[in-house]
Amino acid sequence: MSGVNEIIVREFFESIGFLVSQPYKHVAPGRRKRAEEELDLLVLNPAVSKERIPDDMVWKAEDLQGINSALVAVRGWHTERFSSAIFEQTPELLRFADESTARIAARRLGTKDPVKILCLAELPASTDLKKKTLDLLRSKGIQGVLLFRTILEQLISYVDRNRNYEKSDLLQVIRIIKSYGLFKDGQMELFDRKQPRKRSRPSSRIEPA
Repeated sequence: MSGVNEIIVREFFESIGFLVSQPYKHVAPGRRKRAEEELDLLVLNPAVSKERIPDDMVWKAEDLQGINSALVAVRGWHTERFSSAIFEQTPELLRFADESTARIAARRLGTKDPVKILCLAELPASTDLKKKTLDLLRSKGIQGVLLFRTILEQLISYVDRNRNYEKSDLLQVIRIIKSYGLFKDGQMELFDRKQPRKRSRPSSRIEPA
């Protein structure tokens, strides 16, 4: 499943003008990852010379227009909301933000101080828990959070149903779904059609004349 998640994120960054590299395609079961193996994706936008990092931590596609280079970690878990408790219990989820990994990313990208971006399924619904989670991520050196809903919405809007995306299975699937009208108004709710109202049964009680 992690491979699918990384394909989605890769297509997202490419759709907004980034060059994308996936340094390591193998997994390391049964042992702790080496620093360089923490790199899911490296992204570079050669059109950006002066970097502008947004103040807010939760980013939209347009917030990336000022980013020159970044190391990106992808954490799917699409049925989970990522809270500070999850990150505290599983610190390896944030190991990609360690300075040793950032230095390797900088060398590979040929840039200085690449931005650290974390792609997540969802954040807590509670305002207080969300703030606590973002504060924790910021303290670990993470500068931007991208939610999969944002990523998928960008891809849906990017795909033109009149084009044949035979070089990308993901974009071709989105195109097919759009062609059948199953994406409505840019939203991600499939088959969101109003159910017909049930007709009420006629009353058997005889009304007085």
